[in-house]
Amino acid sequence: MVAGDRHRAGGWQYGAMIRVVGAAIVWHGCVLAARRRYPAQAAGRWELPGGKVQPGESAEAAVVREIGEELGCAVEVVGWLTGETAWTSGGLELELRVALCRLVRGEPTPSEHDAVRWLAPDELQDVDWLAPDRRFLDELAERLLHGEPLPGGNVGGAVRIGQTVRRPTGPWTPAVHAVLSHLSSAELAAVPRVHGVDVRGREVLDYLPGEVIDVDTALLSPVRLVNLGRWLRALHEAMTGFEHPGPWRFFGVVAPTLITHNDVAPYNVAFDGDEVAGVFDWDLAGPSTPDADLGLTAWTSIPLFRPIPVNDAAERLGVFAAGYGTAAERVLDAVEPRVQLAIDGIREAVRRGDEGMINLAATQGEPERTEAALADFLARREAIVALL
Repeated sequence: MVAGDRHRAGGWQYGAMIRVVGAAIVWHGCVLAARRRYPAQAAGRWELPGGKVQPGESAEAAVVREIGEELGCAVEVVGWLTGETAWTSGGLELELRVALCRLVRGEPTPSEHDAVRWLAPDELQDVDWLAPDRRFLDELAERLLHGEPLPGGNVGGAVRIGQTVRRPTGPWTPAVHAVLSHLSSAELAAVPRVHGVDVRGREVLDYLPGEVIDVDTALLSPVRLVNLGRWLRALHEAMTGFEHPGPWRFFGVVAPTLITHNDVAPYNVAFDGDEVAGVFDWDLAGPSTPDADLGLTAWTSIPLFRPIPVNDAAERLGVFAAGYGTAAERVLDAVEPRVQLAIDGIREAVRRGDEGMINLAATQGEPERTEAALADFLARREAIVALL
């Protein structure tokens, strides 16, 4: 999509405006840039792939055709960046518009370029762009900063941009970043690194790939339960002796003994096979106790908030407790006080105007849903105890 290509008018008359289209192919909050290998004046410089619109062809059709020819993949046009760039080259008048596209099939493989690269919004200025494309970079950066909303988590607002996650911050963020930095130094696996704050004031963390199960319909396998228990024990050991004044977002417990994650649940854990590959949503980190952590993880991971058969609940409690290295009875005893703390804490946070908790209440019916689940669990609790 450079002057060398646009010079091949292919039936266009000199003096007529040649319409040219570029494709801003967006994937995970990044855009695909392609590096020219010819002609000489453009070689080594970068562009948004595309080309000229053929006579009688729509701009959208031209985008799809050009990307298929140049990159061997299929895209869908989902919108257009505003404005256009007009210039003259070799006696030809050209006008460039840029389409926003999503990749629908195939992997971009260059044939007319010598390299392609996915660029995050803060990387757009890292390459030498061809002049016609530069006019679109500021708007494109703003679009890319929207990112790709992520599933999982429990309070919303996280988006993926490239290999990073961007999340809203709060007064608790510096304390949480201190926790993550400490765990990075301790070399605890599956913990995101902190990369600062972006231009929208969001924290920037590692994106941790893996499978996140649907906590309402799926079950962690016994091996995953064991490994989750082991990871939680490793977290508690790594945090022993760490201190920080906060402030914290977490509701707080009576007589805390260590600072911990406080929401190690399947919606916040990614697995690679059977191994814990990522633990995210650290915004509730704060002073607590190992038992409170065990109670919350058992509640969500056994799961005790769902009415699974009591035989299964007792067996899975034993598996998880063995992974952590403690008795199943200890874990079970920790469940009710921790869940009640969550109920009371969510209600208080909503009253204070915490946007994440307001979103949780609005989208998942909390804390009323958890109150009902706790009452059901308490009705089954003694039957579970008898089987331990």
